Amino acid sequence: MIPLSLAQIARITGGRLDGDPEAVVTGEVVIDSRRVAPGGLFAAVEGERVDGHDFAAAALAAGAVAVLGTRQVPVPLAPSVLVADVPAALAALARFVVDSLPAARIAGITGSSGKTTTKDIAAQLIERLGPTIAPAGSYNNEFGLPLTVLRADAATRYLVLELSARGIGHIAHLCGIAPPGYGVVLNVGHAHAGEFGGLDQVARAKGELVEALPPDGVAILNADDPRVLAMTARTGARIVTFGIQSGGPQPSFRAADIRLDDLGRPSFTLLTPEGSAPVSLRLHGAHNVPNALAAAALAGELGLGLGETADGLSAAAARSRWRMEVRQRADGVTIINDAYNANPESVRAAIDALRHLARDGRGFAVLGHMAELGDSSPASHAEVGEFAASAGLAGLIVVGDEAAPILAAARGVRSWLGEAIAVPDAAGAVEALVNRLKPGDVVLVKASRAARLEGVAADLELEAAR
Repeated sequence: MIPLSLAQIARITGGRLDGDPEAVVTGEVVIDSRRVAPGGLFAAVEGERVDGHDFAAAALAAGAVAVLGTRQVPVPLAPSVLVADVPAALAALARFVVDSLPAARIAGITGSSGKTTTKDIAAQLIERLGPTIAPAGSYNNEFGLPLTVLRADAATRYLVLELSARGIGHIAHLCGIAPPGYGVVLNVGHAHAGEFGGLDQVARAKGELVEALPPDGVAILNADDPRVLAMTARTGARIVTFGIQSGGPQPSFRAADIRLDDLGRPSFTLLTPEGSAPVSLRLHGAHNVPNALAAAALAGELGLGLGETADGLSAAAARSRWRMEVRQRADGVTIINDAYNANPESVRAAIDALRHLARDGRGFAVLGHMAELGDSSPASHAEVGEFAASAGLAGLIVVGDEAAPILAAARGVRSWLGEAIAVPDAAGAVEALVNRLKPGDVVLVKASRAARLEGVAADLELEAAR
């Protein structure tokens, strides 16, 4: 955090200051009172279920210098900056920080799936070049992005930001907070397609990132996704491509000789304009190869050499929870916790990984509903069910009524001999599996975040110890 006095914060945000104007915020800006540290600033956000203003006393007691909110908090003489809109105030503060760091190079990463993993890989590569700020987990919206930027200080040289959207204009807004010089677009898929109104609208929204790039910027595009590659026409920035299956001109960054080990970790030959090098990922699933290529392309454009890039890819670890976490129980059962989020593309990729890990044993999938698919939701869930059945799983456990089309479609695949089980909730999924699992079995847990199925994986991991 760049130290800012309360007087500066009030001026930047257009807020009204109550408190000592010379008091200085030196710590992190947070919206969760439990994460307040001495010297920080607590931004009180009014949510659907809780109001941050109600936690101001706890934040101040934990050492917050002041509260950034929309009204007085119920704490006598509480130092505060009162603004009309907290997200807008955070955006203004973040833009001030960006403008204060002209030497910092900013990269934005977006796509329907894989954003967080790609951001995590890219950050681990770019850290080899110098001080780097990247979001923890999926801090990628109108709150997460400015909070990430506000962690930067005078030493920061690289900002690797993740950009999400729930509608047209959202990514453009985020780019206005932290204007990127580098933009990575991974894919255009069905995530949030219901909110957007279709894949073409999703592509329109994701492409706002490349539209925000300056003429001397770099757009890094997935050559295997036609909707992404078409974004070439939407920017004057230089184009760099990555891909595996591309039928057109060879991508700038690509993978050859892809192989998977027993735990589904890919190895491949990284091919770049600088030459080639072997890579062995620690991440699970073939779908992480394009993510690694995108990260390599970004790092290469920022100046990381081929050898360092290959070494960094091979060393990169999963930094964000519940994304293809593979755990092996003492009794020989393997649990794949990929429960952070789900869309049709990511579920198919996860089932492919399950099929590989269970090729010498039995595979079980615990699937919950995929949110925000709109009118395509029943058909998308049915397609996932058919795909799961075609994968030859030993069992498919479907959680909740919203996911019921998965099970109905799977049962309609006559060649499938596996079990189809409907359960009402996470506890039911655990109960269904406890007495079915035996050494060598592999279980995948996958659903949208709203289903909160990560507890299924955690409970199954504990079962071996009971």
